[in-house]
Amino acid sequence: MPLVVLDPLPVEIESLLERRRRLGQDRGDEMWDGVLHVNPSPHGRHHRIQHQLAILLDEPARAAGLVPALGDFNIGDEDNYRAPDGGLHRPGPDELFYPTVALAVEIVSPGDESWKKLPFYAAHDVEEVLIVDPLEREVHWLGLRGGEYGPIERSALIDYGKEELAGDIDWPEPSS
Repeated sequence: MPLVVLDPLPVEIESLLERRRRLGQDRGDEMWDGVLHVNPSPHGRHHRIQHQLAILLDEPARAAGLVPALGDFNIGDEDNYRAPDGGLHRPGPDELFYPTVALAVEIVSPGDESWKKLPFYAAHDVEEVLIVDPLEREVHWLGLRGGEYGPIERSALIDYGKEELAGDIDWPEPSS
């Protein structure tokens, strides 16, 4: 249920946002052109997939000279950022807001905005996007060409492909 609350924020909303910050519940929140998107914590299956991706992508990423980071980080700046579920970085300094990553990982949760992030990622020159859908048991690997993403069968960054990754994932049962 989308909700827009115009500034100035009511004290109740400010209190809610502060409580979320204090408890670490805002880690998946994103700022879309100055509009805060407050995201709930994902389903347990999301975490199981994220853990597997951290293991599966680690060796091929390191072999390609990339730095795997399956967990929280931000792409963009403090007024306009997305928080993918993981990514593969090129070596460089640690940052709070990364201008880009080589590959962004999104794990689909019901009602999330993974697919809506593609134009933002393209504008930030994210070379590849990996979208994993636990409910559909599908892997979508997308490559950036001419400012838009299209499906690719095999990554140009690491020695891994979409079908291979889909076969390597131990998919959680939909009811879990």
